[in-house]
Amino acid sequence: MTEQLFDEIKEILTAQNRTSSDIKKIEQAYLFAKKLHEGQYRVSEEPYIVHPVEVAKILTGLKADTNTLIAAFLHDVLEDTPTAPEEIEKLFGTDVLNLVQGVTKLGKLQFKSNEERQAENFRRLFIAMANDIRIVFLKLADRLHNMRTLNFMAANKQHKIARETLDIFAPLANRLGIGRIKAELEDLSLRYLEPEKYFEIARLVSQTKTEREVTVKLLIDKISKDVQKNGINAQITGRAKHYYSIYSKMKRLNIAFHDLYDITAVRVIVDNEKECYEVLGLIHSQFKPIPGRFKDYIAMPKGNMYQSLHTSVIGPRSKPLEVQIRTGDMHEIAEFGVAAHWRYKEKGSQKTSKPDDTKFSWMRKLVEYDKDMTNAEEYVNSVKLDLFSDQVFAFTPNGDVFDLPVNATPVDFAYRIHSDVGNRTVGALINGRITQLDTKLKNGDIVEILTSKTPAPRLDWLNFVVTKQALSKIKQWFKKNNREDNIELGKSNLEHELTKAAFDEYMKQGEFEKVAGQMNYQSAEDLFAALGYGETTINKIINKLKKPEAPKPVETTFHASNREKSTKDITGLEGLMYSIAKCCSPIPGEPIVGVVTRSKGVSVHRIDCNTLETVEPERMLDISWAGKNTNKTYTTTIRVETAEKIGLLKDIISTVADNNINIQYANVKSKNNQVGIIELGIELDNIDTLKKVINSIQSIPDVFSVKRIQTSYNPARKK
Repeated sequence: MTEQLFDEIKEILTAQNRTSSDIKKIEQAYLFAKKLHEGQYRVSEEPYIVHPVEVAKILTGLKADTNTLIAAFLHDVLEDTPTAPEEIEKLFGTDVLNLVQGVTKLGKLQFKSNEERQAENFRRLFIAMANDIRIVFLKLADRLHNMRTLNFMAANKQHKIARETLDIFAPLANRLGIGRIKAELEDLSLRYLEPEKYFEIARLVSQTKTEREVTVKLLIDKISKDVQKNGINAQITGRAKHYYSIYSKMKRLNIAFHDLYDITAVRVIVDNEKECYEVLGLIHSQFKPIPGRFKDYIAMPKGNMYQSLHTSVIGPRSKPLEVQIRTGDMHEIAEFGVAAHWRYKEKGSQKTSKPDDTKFSWMRKLVEYDKDMTNAEEYVNSVKLDLFSDQVFAFTPNGDVFDLPVNATPVDFAYRIHSDVGNRTVGALINGRITQLDTKLKNGDIVEILTSKTPAPRLDWLNFVVTKQALSKIKQWFKKNNREDNIELGKSNLEHELTKAAFDEYMKQGEFEKVAGQMNYQSAEDLFAALGYGETTINKIINKLKKPEAPKPVETTFHASNREKSTKDITGLEGLMYSIAKCCSPIPGEPIVGVVTRSKGVSVHRIDCNTLETVEPERMLDISWAGKNTNKTYTTTIRVETAEKIGLLKDIISTVADNNINIQYANVKSKNNQVGIIELGIELDNIDTLKKVINSIQSIPDVFSVKRIQTSYNPARKK
C-alpha cells in the first residue's frame, strides 16, 4: 500500500521536473522512515508509515523543496523512535535535522498541565516558523492528514483537535495564503464541532447542485463569447463555496441557507492584470452588478498576498452570482500562498526561507511577541488575537500600510508604527479630520498620529486598545514610570474596597507580601504598583486574601441536632424541625412564612411564593429570620438572559466567583437562536449578597436581564 502511495509521489515529482538525484534522496528518506516505523500502527490500525507518506504527498502538491519533503517522511522519527538527531544529520544534513526538530513536540519535558504543554508547543512552532517558514508547511500538512483520519479518534479528542485546528491551524493557513489547505481544515473542523450543521449544509448544497450548474453554465457561456470577441484568452470555471464559508456567512448574517445568493462563484483566469479590468467591464455591461459587492484586491492585496477582483451580479434566470477575476500568477498565489511566493534554494540555504519580504513582516512579530510575554499561554493568546483575527488595513499619510485586528484604534496604529510613537500620542487625524483616540479604524483609513515632545500615555487607553502590542507597551511604560504614584493609587483602591481598618490589619499581618509572592511579584509594593497601572485587578488580590470557605451542603431537612440552630436562625420555630422550601428558596433578610407539613415539620417559604395560593391559612405560621448574618448558606436560582455570544457564560461565572459566591449548578439553553438563557443555582448567606451579585451580572455587556426564579418543585403539596 505505501509503495503505491510513494509511486504516486514519484509521478508528481517527475511531472514537476525534479532531478533524478533529488527523487533518489526523497526515496531514501521514505525507506529510512519505513524501516524505523516498522511494527507501529495508527489508531486506524493502518501501518504508521502511511501518515508520513500522506504528509509528504500533501507537500508535494504544494511544490515544497527537496529537504522539506525529506523532513516530511522523518517528522515523527525523533519523537516515536529511538533515532538520535546525529543520525539524521549524518544521513540527510543539518537543514533537514533543523526542520524535523522544528516540528517535534516537547515529549520529554515536564509541564504542570496538558494545556501548558500545548501552549509551549505552539510557541515553539511560531518562533521556529519566523526563522524558517517551511516548518509551518510541515505542520499544516501533518495536521491536515490527522484531520482527514480524525474519525478513528474518541469523540472528546475529535472535538478538542477540531477546535484547536479551527483556532490555530486554519487561520495560520489563511494568513499564509494557502487557500486549498485552509478550506479543507475549516470544513473538517466543522464536521466534528457542528456535525448537524455540516451535514445539513452538505445536503442542501447537493440538492441545489443541478439548478446552480444550469445558471452557472449560462453565465460562463455568455462571458466566454464576450471575452473571445475582445481577443482575451480566459479560463472560466464555476465552483460551490466550501461548507465552512457557507456556515460562517449564515451565522454572521443570521440567515437561512436559501437566503444566501453567492453559494456558487464563477472564476475567470486571464493572462495579465489589464485584462482583469477589461473582463470586469464586459461582465458589468452584460449583467447588473449588486451595489456594495465589488472588491478590488488587485489594487489593495490582502495581507496574505491574495489578489483578485470580486463582484456580484444578477446573472441568468435572475440568480445572483459572485465572479472572481484574476491572472494565472494570482491564482497560484491564492491556492499556494507563501509556498508559491518562495522557491527555496537547495543545499540547505536558509536565506530564501526567512520572511525578509515586507509583505510578511507580521512573521517577525512572532519573535517580538515572545520577548514581551511572561508565559507560553499568554504568548499563544496574543498571536491568536493579533495575527489570526480579521484584519483592517490602514495607511500613514506617506502611503505605508499597516494591518491591524478588527476594532483597532489610532492608539493601536501608533504603537504598531513604534512604541515611542505610541507613548507620545496626544491625538489623531483620520482621513484629515480630528477624531477621538478610541475611534475604531476601517479599511482604507489614512491615519496621522499627533505626538508631543515628551511621552505621556494614558491609563484609560487600556480600556479600548485591542492589540496585545499596545496593551503590553502601555503597561510597560507605567511599570517603569510613575512607580510611586502607581503604588499610592493601588493602595488607595484596596483601602477603598477593604476599608482602611481591614487594609491596615492585612498589612500588619504581612498578608499582602504573601499574595505578592503567590502572584509572582517581588514585594507588596510591586503588587500595589501593578494594581495602580492596571496589570492586575482588585478582585484577583481580594480572592487571594479571602479564600472562600469550602461550600457547605444546603440543609433541606433538619433533624433533632438542628433544633438548637433553628432558634438562632428563624424566630417562631423554637424547638421545631423545619426545612427550606426548594420551590422559592428563601434566604435571610426577606419576608418568610412557615407551612406545617405532615411528615417534615415546618416548610419555610418566601411570603410571595406561588405555592402558598393552595395552602390552607390554618397551616401557616408567622415566622421571620432572626437576622441577616447566619453561619449557613442557602441556595436560590437566578435566570440570566444574554446575547448569543461565545465566552459570555465564562464571564458570568467569573463575576459570580469574584463575589465569593459558590455555584451549585448551571443550565444553558437558547431562545429563538438569538437569546441565551443561563440558569444558575447559587449559595448565599443573605438577601443583600443576592442583590450585589445580580447587580454585578447586570453590569456585564450583552446581559439583557437578571432575575430570581421559582422552580416547579412544590414541597407544600408533599404532605
